[in-house]
Amino acid sequence: MTTAVHIKLSNGEALKLLGMQDKNLDLFSKHFAVNLVLKDEGLLVIGSSPNKEQAEDLINQILDITRAGHSPGYEEVKHMVENYKIQKTDYRSFYKDEILITPRGKKIIAKTAGQHRYIQAIKKNDLVFSIGPAGTGKTYLAVARAVRALKEKQVAKIILTRPAIEAGERLGFLPGDLQDKVDPYLRPLYDALLEFLGLEVYQKYMEKGVIEVAPLAYMRGRTLNDAFIILDEAQNTTPEQMKMFLTRFGFGSKAIVTGDITQIDLPRDTVSGLRQVIGILKGIEGIEVIYLDEADIVRHRLVAEIVQAYARYAPKRK
Repeated sequence: MTTAVHIKLSNGEALKLLGMQDKNLDLFSKHFAVNLVLKDEGLLVIGSSPNKEQAEDLINQILDITRAGHSPGYEEVKHMVENYKIQKTDYRSFYKDEILITPRGKKIIAKTAGQHRYIQAIKKNDLVFSIGPAGTGKTYLAVARAVRALKEKQVAKIILTRPAIEAGERLGFLPGDLQDKVDPYLRPLYDALLEFLGLEVYQKYMEKGVIEVAPLAYMRGRTLNDAFIILDEAQNTTPEQMKMFLTRFGFGSKAIVTGDITQIDLPRDTVSGLRQVIGILKGIEGIEVIYLDEADIVRHRLVAEIVQAYARYAPKRK
């Protein structure tokens, strides 16, 4: 049975809700199979149950978010719409749990239920493993949280590290000195820091050693106190490297380990330290493992479809 519900809108809210050229309206109509009509200073949502109620709920969520001073863009709204039926998420909680504001005024928040669990896990635990495919925000959100901890003086420094072997390449074949060789592997970390700090602050922190970005091999023999430490691309660590890293952090420190166990670049006869350590550390208080999946991908729509296609293809190869 088709019925209608009226959502009242104040001045300017229709544009914020429906987007430029009513692009958001088309999203709601397509994904919830409802008709949306602007009428009597409000929005009529016309459809049958449960689609009408779902569309109404998400529209009211987005209205509450805009009324609280946030302005989700088309891609954010698109992601909310596409994932709402899967996750039944209350997106308002994400905006209440703001992670960071960049120098350009961009507000960094969790955008999926999985990312929200990830941020909560970082708050509660000293060691967090984040495992998931490309585009789920594993590294991006970890660096944002590290920058916030530094700004709030919860830690004295940030240390970002990665194993310097990826995508079938080996350092000996790359040009330049050691730093030149490893810099390309560390570029995603540099990019995130620049976005969150701005060029001037970033350069100052790097010069003073407040922020250190280095290959994993540089961690050996050190004890890292009062630091926020991130090990990225951890699927490419050996068991020995993983144990070495996990025994580095000391008092007042927090460690985040990120990786994608479907993209291991180690030799075929080498066990991934990330894959192994999850079972070894299971059940230890203060350690949490967060798994992210295709529903948490916030890059271009095609990234999620590519990940899904590879997942379907993998079993056929065995």
